[in-house]
Amino acid sequence: MGLLKRTRWFYGMLAAGLLVALGGAITGFILLGDSWFQLLIAAALGIIFTQFAFIAHEASHRQVLESGPGNDRLGRFLAAGVVGMSYSWWMTKHTKHHVNPNKMGKDPDIDFDTISFTEEDARKQTGLLALITRKQGYLFFPLLTFEGYNLHFRSIKSLFTRQPIKGRWVEFTMIAVRFAIYFGAIFWLLPLGMAFAFVAVQMAVFGVYMGASFAPNHKGMPIIPADVKMDFFSKQVLTSRNVSGGWWASALMGGLNYQVEHHLFPSMPRPHLARAREIIREHCQNLDVPYTETTLIKSYGIVIEYLNRVGLQARDPFDCPLVNQFRRV
Repeated sequence: MGLLKRTRWFYGMLAAGLLVALGGAITGFILLGDSWFQLLIAAALGIIFTQFAFIAHEASHRQVLESGPGNDRLGRFLAAGVVGMSYSWWMTKHTKHHVNPNKMGKDPDIDFDTISFTEEDARKQTGLLALITRKQGYLFFPLLTFEGYNLHFRSIKSLFTRQPIKGRWVEFTMIAVRFAIYFGAIFWLLPLGMAFAFVAVQMAVFGVYMGASFAPNHKGMPIIPADVKMDFFSKQVLTSRNVSGGWWASALMGGLNYQVEHHLFPSMPRPHLARAREIIREHCQNLDVPYTETTLIKSYGIVIEYLNRVGLQARDPFDCPLVNQFRRV
């Protein structure tokens, strides 16, 4: 049906639109000068950088261009040069996730990182981390305001490891130049306090937007034990959740709303995922395989409820249930 053919027109128009938006944000930043309205520009940049990250993600899956090396060059430029993250780090991490989504010991996306995604990790937490884990569902979105720092730090840290990394110095150079221009402009044109506020707002919006786009896809779906083997089709469908909404959800989430289709056909361009959804839903019905899809708001509710349920494993085993009941009252 031609659904795996490249759609360069779509990505060309999307990239052009984002470049115009980025140019507008830069122009607004220069014209506003010493004004607290700059925080609106910071928020806009957080959104724009996330949208560029979506295209880098799609390039890593060979969704954008016909050539594999061409996709890598595009993805590396957008990730390192525009967003400020290591493309090679993302490729390594995300490839492992796609091969074994939600599988314990195999999927890095469910490894402990402040948030516990499995009961085993929740039980290991002590002290402050245990306190956070108990309420991690409610704290999930507030914690995402720091996720931007975490993504930048972890990706840049990976470039200093001894393991072989393709394009290490290219990425390091692009990231260094990107941050030099970014921080140089902000701290040169804005007062010190406003400059720090600008960076904080931009990073908070970026972190929340990234986390809120990727979290609904697998969090709260079945976790596969390390010793369980599943066929490719079942593994990808049963661990993935779609978000309804059509074109607006696809624009908002960079195509991640079609998570089932994306995991079955990772190289399929974003514009074709909606048509693939119709075919795959019918196929799942014929095979009696559950196909999960819900609204964006309900998906967040599922994520929060799941994380809180996992977080209960961090309770003190000597807590008295009756005392806790009266504390809640």
